[in-house]
Amino acid sequence: MVILKQIKLLTTGYNQFVLITKQVLELVQESNITNGMVHVITKHTTTGITVNESLECLESDIEEFLSRLVPEHLPYSHARILSDYGSTAGNPTGHLKAHLTGNHCHFIISDGELLKGDAQDIYFCEFDGPAQRTVFVQIVGE
Repeated sequence: MVILKQIKLLTTGYNQFVLITKQVLELVQESNITNGMVHVITKHTTTGITVNESLECLESDIEEFLSRLVPEHLPYSHARILSDYGSTAGNPTGHLKAHLTGNHCHFIISDGELLKGDAQDIYFCEFDGPAQRTVFVQIVGE
């Protein structure tokens, strides 16, 4: 069986980490799949999905780390007029940060439970907000 669901988010910050573990767990429970996989994938190229421990201090460390790797003030090639869009591309840092975090994660479902470590939480990472965002959650199994 394959079930496809969506998590809709309205982010509030330019850079923001949003915990979505609870929503993913609820979708797995509702699916009644006892053994399989869950795939969590963002629909957007300036957002990411990552797994880490849910600590405010760690979130700020990750945000600071990404800001050092991808500073806002550099002269990026993507920060120019794009003829395809007819406007200025002002989000090169969002694309680069999303590239670093990745756009998905996967977990095993066994005996109806999501197999994850106690300190593992699923984050949606916003790097070009605020915006309306969509995360796909595909649950595959029996």
